Amino acid sequence: MILELVSAAHEPLSMAELVRRSGLTKPTAHRITAALAEMGLIERDHWKRGYIEGPRLIKLALDTLAAAAPRALRHSILQALSQDVGETCNFGVLSGSEVVYLDRVEAKWPLGLRFEAGSRVPSHASAIGKLLLALQEPNRRAETLAALPLVRYTGRTLTDHARLNRALDKIRETAIGTDEQEFIEGVVCIAMPVRSESGDIVGAIAISAPHARRGLDELLSFAPALGDAAERMGATFRLDPETRSPSAPSDRGAGRRATAPRRPTARVPARAT
Repeated sequence: MILELVSAAHEPLSMAELVRRSGLTKPTAHRITAALAEMGLIERDHWKRGYIEGPRLIKLALDTLAAAAPRALRHSILQALSQDVGETCNFGVLSGSEVVYLDRVEAKWPLGLRFEAGSRVPSHASAIGKLLLALQEPNRRAETLAALPLVRYTGRTLTDHARLNRALDKIRETAIGTDEQEFIEGVVCIAMPVRSESGDIVGAIAISAPHARRGLDELLSFAPALGDAAERMGATFRLDPETRSPSAPSDRGAGRRATAPRRPTARVPARAT
């Protein structure tokens, strides 16, 4: 509250004014402002009239703006891809045993899936998850799969480690992840990696659609458009060559060919609206 009050004020706020506007007791306001000042988030102005933004708060605001700009650009890339193919598009990363959607653009169809950014889906039953697992270094992939709970979601979910490994090997060859109704009955999806300029995998971009509208083969025909969007999204990341994304270690030699894979065994259940 005090940070918001100080940030929104057009002039330094005295302690008395902070107490009045915040409704805090004077000892509590003193304690909080002292802690914030010690952290560099607020400071006394030059003439000691009151509190203003500190250097750390200003840097935080500038860093947020700097990060928000490429995020908005990435969302625009997703929007353009969604409009081009007419289907829902996602950008996600691998987090433990799940894929976290960092951004998502829903297709403007009556029949669609309703997930928000921040939603999680199982890695072994999703196109993004299988792709990022496939592109991991072999030792890391083995460790991840050993700890992965292979929960069955549909009749096509790969719950056998050997079958899943074979499917991941095929995905690694083509760099196109597929989900043929493996997580949600009636939903298919394809995904391609997003690489930074240094070649590090920072996540994956995907197109998903109801199987009633498009089969997996038809979705794979969008691979060139998906690959172009992935390349443009990768250009928005500026990573140090030594940095490794938690979604997958860099494997620059893997999966460079963007040819359509043979259809994996998979199916799908979904909340369709």
